[in-house]
Amino acid sequence: MLLGDIANIQTGILSRPEATGDYAYLQAKHFDENGKLQSVLKPELKGSRALKKHLLDPGNILFAAKGSKNFATCFEEDYPPAVASTSFFVIRLNTDAVLPKFLTWFLNSRKTQRFLKANATATSIASISKSVLEDLEIPVPTIEEQQLILQITDLQNQQKKLRHQIDMLHEKRIQQSIEKLISKSAPIH
Repeated sequence: MLLGDIANIQTGILSRPEATGDYAYLQAKHFDENGKLQSVLKPELKGSRALKKHLLDPGNILFAAKGSKNFATCFEEDYPPAVASTSFFVIRLNTDAVLPKFLTWFLNSRKTQRFLKANATATSIASISKSVLEDLEIPVPTIEEQQLILQITDLQNQQKKLRHQIDMLHEKRIQQSIEKLISKSAPIH
């Protein structure tokens, strides 16, 4: 199935953030290269009728199409009311056959990322066009298989995090042992 057949894809909006407002203005800088939210979202845009039609719903997918950091992230229920900046395409699924988090995973997968980067237009800043996204072939396993893929991926990420913590603790233990040996040594005169 093509992404354009199962989703509506729109660009985010261009606006100027203010000190206070009603809606958060999501920009690429709010996320790491894996699409994880890295900052507290603050309301920076004043509400208006025109802006309300661009409000994000839980399950909408943001795809960062500009620059070298092309990631997808799923808009979560616990995020404050927000709109996306022009850094993003907003992908709104129009089918229940694909889970938003599965599509997010698929867009972030190595194979898809390689394909998208190979098809990016090269101007001063590389970008992925809406038509490239719309023509992207999406595999559609059953909902149960999609959930299983997401569970496996979550377990894999937990494993990576635990390995990193173990490595850090091991490094800390070695460093403490070295410091202990040094502190026992007599100073050189």
